[in-house]
Amino acid sequence: MSYLTYIFPIAAALCVIWMAWRWMPIFSGSPEPGPDGETVRRSPLSFGAEAGGVTRRDAVLALIITLAYSAAAFTGLGNTSSPQSFCKFTERGRYVDIALPEETEVGMIRYYCGLHTGSYTVQFSTDGENWSDAGILEQSYTEIFKWMDSTEEDFTPGRARYIRLIASDELWLGELAVYDADGERLDAAEFAYDAGCAPLFDEQELVPTGISYLNSTYFDEIYHVRTAVEHIENVYPYEITHPPLGKLIIAAGIELWGLTPFGWRFAGTLFGALMLPILYVFLKRMFRSTAVAACGTVIFAFDFMHFVQTRIATIDTYAVFFILLMYLFMWRFVSGGKWRYLALSGVAFGLGAASKWTCIYAGAGLAVIWLIYWITQRRREGFWRDFISNCAFCLVFFVAVPCAIYYMSYYFYGTARGLEGGAGMFFTRDYAEIVWDNQVYMWEYHSDLVAEHPYSSRWYQWLVDARPILYYLERFDDGTKMAFGAFMNPIFCWAGLLAVIANAILAVKDRDGRSLFIVIGYLAQLLPWVLVTRLTFAYHYFPSEVFMLLALCNVFSRLHEREPREARLQMYAFTAACVVLFAAFYPVLTGVRTPTWYTTGFLKWFPSWPF
Repeated sequence: MSYLTYIFPIAAALCVIWMAWRWMPIFSGSPEPGPDGETVRRSPLSFGAEAGGVTRRDAVLALIITLAYSAAAFTGLGNTSSPQSFCKFTERGRYVDIALPEETEVGMIRYYCGLHTGSYTVQFSTDGENWSDAGILEQSYTEIFKWMDSTEEDFTPGRARYIRLIASDELWLGELAVYDADGERLDAAEFAYDAGCAPLFDEQELVPTGISYLNSTYFDEIYHVRTAVEHIENVYPYEITHPPLGKLIIAAGIELWGLTPFGWRFAGTLFGALMLPILYVFLKRMFRSTAVAACGTVIFAFDFMHFVQTRIATIDTYAVFFILLMYLFMWRFVSGGKWRYLALSGVAFGLGAASKWTCIYAGAGLAVIWLIYWITQRRREGFWRDFISNCAFCLVFFVAVPCAIYYMSYYFYGTARGLEGGAGMFFTRDYAEIVWDNQVYMWEYHSDLVAEHPYSSRWYQWLVDARPILYYLERFDDGTKMAFGAFMNPIFCWAGLLAVIANAILAVKDRDGRSLFIVIGYLAQLLPWVLVTRLTFAYHYFPSEVFMLLALCNVFSRLHEREPREARLQMYAFTAACVVLFAAFYPVLTGVRTPTWYTTGFLKWFPSWPF
């Protein structure tokens, strides 16, 4: 790491500190002495009145931002073609024989792993009668829907006229490519084999020249993509450490675009794009400003974490999407009092909980906000009647409905266990036991997990962007590399944290309900991780970003009330800086092949950053 590199984080940190110093006018609204010399009492806490609707101009701006983000996010997402047919070994010991056109020195085998885990024993023969072991092709749980090469440790090159593959268990194998000692791929059209193993050679044009994230699964995609395919194939899932809904959404993308990297990442990227118009509406409703809504949406759209995390086929995107929805609807309720928004918040909570348990943390924040809202209403006429009625209403939409959504999301677990499909399955004891047993398993798994990872991080590191999680890294002999990871845009991370602190001060000092709403949402997502001792990663901070963005926009909005010109300059300059940094860091957000000197000399702001 060059000393020159330290200039960038130091300059960025100083700019953020200077910007925060310029926020001081928003704290100057302290109570003034009254005519008799006594301090005027502060007004009771209120979340404020519901703002006006979204205008046509707002709709156009939200659309432009969403389209711009979508163009960037869907570009280079992954290959749109992958092997779709699989040779299915139905049991242990099943094998296929492949006859080469002539005796050849076989140097390597490249293969595409399908469903299920195990290995293939490779045997060579020169006469078709006498066979010798050449090695093992692994298809472990970390290699599902990946292109793999035979390794030097497990595979010995040798002369062969015939190749035999023997499966260790029930396995699906996609495509097979055979290379000679010089690294040249043999023409599979000249091979002879039984019709049953034809799927191994029917898509040879898809064999890649190199293996990368563009044509294979990476990180937790090995679990969630696999589970999505298992739901499609009505196979009981291997990964059962999270609720099913997120994986079912991934499966929908696969059904739409095929079992390809683009297909299994499509739904997450789409949901990442759909967050933006929802966020725009949220910001406009909360702050009543088109400029604040537009700038805030741009900042979030091109934040590093949002961009990277929505382009990987994992379930965190769906959790954040539903958290955003449930808090938008809760805001509509507390600022307008309309119960239908409370119902929608409860439905979004149910969908989120059925995607990932972190949404339950968000639900706790909603409950606190709801209770505070009713405390602010305690002096109005008919309070007890309305409060008791609303309690019953919430039991329906925050307990019964979410439980029903959660319970029904296990539908494919039931059918994979042989239960007869249809609504009647939900009322069987066997289905209830499947759901209950999975809750016990998930709790024990997450509470007892003991593991290590080179790019794990703790919650206090997230606050300052200290430790990104590296998802992919490949170095080349020409001094270039492909790498990307998940972390926040540093200036957004630092300014957002300061903005949350500013909102906490405003919530206490001015009894500002809007600030309190934001701080509660932020703490609901962060505080549970303070108590968690198991392995954690930077992406667990992703849901907190929603509230950091709201906090930052609240500061800009409050500053505009006192210093309009200062607020506009800050907001536009900060938004532009976020976009510029996104462009600068683009290579380590997408895995674009880049000179190593650029990533280490300009983008490695801290020694703990793995770029």
